[in-house]
Amino acid sequence: MTVRRFAQDGRGFTLIELIVTLAIIAVLATGALPLAELAVQRNKEQELRWALREIRGGLDTYKRAVDEGLIARAADASGYPPTLEALVQGIPNAKDPAKPPIHILRRLPRDPFHEGNAVAASETWTLRSYASPADSPQAGRDVFDVTSRSEGVGINGVPYREW
Repeated sequence: MTVRRFAQDGRGFTLIELIVTLAIIAVLATGALPLAELAVQRNKEQELRWALREIRGGLDTYKRAVDEGLIARAADASGYPPTLEALVQGIPNAKDPAKPPIHILRRLPRDPFHEGNAVAASETWTLRSYASPADSPQAGRDVFDVTSRSEGVGINGVPYREW
């Protein structure tokens, strides 16, 4: 009789109520997991957009500085930096007798889709030289553009290598 009175008083849960509650929580959790994965991918894609915009802006700034005569250029050079590190290390100002370095970027961003941190940030990107065609980018004497090395495809259906 005490068992029946305990259940009637409403001071506890039955086993069925606990199982149903756990089943509801499990269904909600399985629905939230894909949303969390999508949020992580969206965040990485936003970081990739920012990094590409930052590096490409730095490449354009370097080219503009060469065209303005602030950075010395060889006659057969394209006017783009020889390496990505040149954007960070600084280039001597050709117009100033003291030759203070011109720094284009404070730091070189990493490709957010590159796994591991063992390699330098400049090695996480695919480089394209000025002389290579857009449909098959190749590294060369300068850096005209960068793309991701990731084999993945974005939420928008475009491969990261084509961003």
